[in-house]
Amino acid sequence: MTQERGFIILDFGSQLTQLIARRLRELHFYSEIHPYNFDLEKIRAAKPYGIILSGGPKSVYEKEAPLREVKALLEISPVLGICYGMQLMAHTLGGEVKSASHREYGYNQVLWSENIFRLPSKQKVWMSHGDVVMTVPPGFTIIAESESGHAAVMKSERAMGVQFHPEVAHTENGLDFLNGFCKEFCQAPATWQGQHIVKQLQDRVRSQVGDKDHVLVGLSGGVDSSVVATLLTKTLGAQRVHCVFVNNGLLRQNEYVEVLNHYQQIGLNVKGVDATSEFLSELKGVNDPELKRKAIGRVFIEVFEKQLSVELPIRWLGQGTLYPDVIESFSFHGGPSQTIKSHHNVGGLPDRMKLGLVEPVRELFKDEVRALGKELGLPETMLGRHPFPGPGLAIRIIGEVTAEALRIVREADAIFISKLREHKLYNQIWQAFCVLLPVKTVGVQGDGRTYDQVLALRAVTSSDGMTADWYGFNFEFLREVSGEITNKVKGVNRVVYDITSKPPGTIEWE
Repeated sequence: MTQERGFIILDFGSQLTQLIARRLRELHFYSEIHPYNFDLEKIRAAKPYGIILSGGPKSVYEKEAPLREVKALLEISPVLGICYGMQLMAHTLGGEVKSASHREYGYNQVLWSENIFRLPSKQKVWMSHGDVVMTVPPGFTIIAESESGHAAVMKSERAMGVQFHPEVAHTENGLDFLNGFCKEFCQAPATWQGQHIVKQLQDRVRSQVGDKDHVLVGLSGGVDSSVVATLLTKTLGAQRVHCVFVNNGLLRQNEYVEVLNHYQQIGLNVKGVDATSEFLSELKGVNDPELKRKAIGRVFIEVFEKQLSVELPIRWLGQGTLYPDVIESFSFHGGPSQTIKSHHNVGGLPDRMKLGLVEPVRELFKDEVRALGKELGLPETMLGRHPFPGPGLAIRIIGEVTAEALRIVREADAIFISKLREHKLYNQIWQAFCVLLPVKTVGVQGDGRTYDQVLALRAVTSSDGMTADWYGFNFEFLREVSGEITNKVKGVNRVVYDITSKPPGTIEWE
């Protein structure tokens, strides 16, 4: 384990695997996700308090189902199997799993025959499975059944299997169950919090970065890079941490000057670099979102490369890469996972730079980074900002990025955000922004016909960016925002509101 002793989650392909890790961390138990076939000796060396087998889309008796022997895992630590994980446990330890005559999807009620973790005798849970454990393995007993009479929970001295999903919000007392498994069944201490996290990350940075090495940090103006820069500065000293805030021409209105001043006020060793022309030149004629991201990432590297000084022993590039960035860019379970989108700060560096990457928050979720920033003393005005993507407004303009398109998005965004603050809605929303669509429609403005562009508003609620739901504004607010944008932003004659959750959509449009 890269951080400290905790729990290992083996991913069998479930869309909810990341949520298991989130829930354990909410309960202050450190957790890491690894492929289902993660090396047994590495698991043994990590000395986890417990091992959790995730759900998955396959059936354990299918030819291509991901399998591994649970017996060897039980010799290391207590094991919890969730959904597919429970079925795998039964299948490999001598039980029987079959396709169910009555599949269970959505809400169900579990009836407990044994009182554990002080859970209610009847528990409302969320299920999503077509197979059931018909016969439990030797040494196991069924301690809860579903409404259909299927085995819902089985337990032995060293293992538990649950057919429902305790990690989802729909399951009542789901956190109580997970807390009971970690704290009581596995006897794990809840140490993943506050000062402890800061110390762990600082120790990790010191062990990675040499005593005399210097670090170059690319600042975006957002929470992630700001927290990383502050952590590195407090750990290594301002003389060894050189921050660069790049104006890529894709920032919001007045953001470059305001954020640069703010960085200087909190004591970062920061230099501002205006590279607007370089970025816009590289983006000219580019329409594909993946090509935009790759172009922006490439120019960022080139700009940072110019900041390398032969007089300073800069050996590392610090980045604010987060767990969701990594998850969306690469397969976490070692299988043929589809890349959702590239992230400009995920991946390798050109060999010519001869820099290592230091990414101290790479295994953290956004809310954990905010908590870390608070522990480091960063002001709420910085930590409470909505996330802003590294590619900036480039991915909020569908199609080619032009000076005119940037003007429209900046002006509209300023109106939208100001209205959120005016109506005291800003802090209720995870992220809000405008998207300029490559669509023109007929309108009537000032008694004349117009043929201008359509602007979409997007506002979502979320805890970590992995899932999100659209925010339910009242119609009067939307009317006010739409009216002000169409009256004040030249080039827009129609405003629409995006009511798509994640999934199926992503938060950003590109």
